[in-house]
Amino acid sequence: MSEPRRWAVIPAAGVGRRMGSDIPKQYLPLGGRTVIEHTVERLLLHPGIDGLYIALGEQDAWWEDTEYAMHPDLVRVPGGTERVHSVLNALLALERRAAPDDWVLVHDAARPCVRREEISRLIERVEASDAAGGLLGVPVRDTMKRSGEDDRVRRTVEREHLWHAFTPQMFRLRALREAIEGALAAGVTVTDEASAMEWAGHAALLVEGLASNIKITRPGDLELAAFYLQDGITPH
Repeated sequence: MSEPRRWAVIPAAGVGRRMGSDIPKQYLPLGGRTVIEHTVERLLLHPGIDGLYIALGEQDAWWEDTEYAMHPDLVRVPGGTERVHSVLNALLALERRAAPDDWVLVHDAARPCVRREEISRLIERVEASDAAGGLLGVPVRDTMKRSGEDDRVRRTVEREHLWHAFTPQMFRLRALREAIEGALAAGVTVTDEASAMEWAGHAALLVEGLASNIKITRPGDLELAAFYLQDGITPH
């Protein structure tokens, strides 16, 4: 029996309203390219990944002008109302060519700074474990506060065993698709793939990554991402 293959999925149908830009944040300029071009390259050209499925909005007028739009190992699928629906659309399309036990690495379109070494570490750690899958993250190091609706501190949260959850998040194709479909049918809020798997009773392995794997959400994040993408900091 052949070894399971690995596929990447990037949900990229969002508009990024918090950026205050006229175009979706994944198409903003970053280091002479667009954000999405950096992101796609990290996974599409990784030697351990066989292909990439990207979910895009129907009204997307920018993708066709990007560097990897016509790459033979990249498949475009329709995006959904929310991130989880875009991921599900990609998984359903992927099932037409992939095996149920193949691995899927889902990565945020707005995380262009992930390093190849991080992706490799995630793959190696997950495949060497008996966990249902895993995700990159970093342990919380700052003191954590919980506020009320008035933004005043209500209590200090114990930070031991708390992690910031990053992407990629890596799970088996069928297990992830079934978990997402089940959670949606039950009306459960799915904020990432790990939360769907948790709802389905699976525990994911946390693999420590790098703090530089930031998600671009607000205007100031672009400047920080540009710093991380400098030569010698985040190599291709």
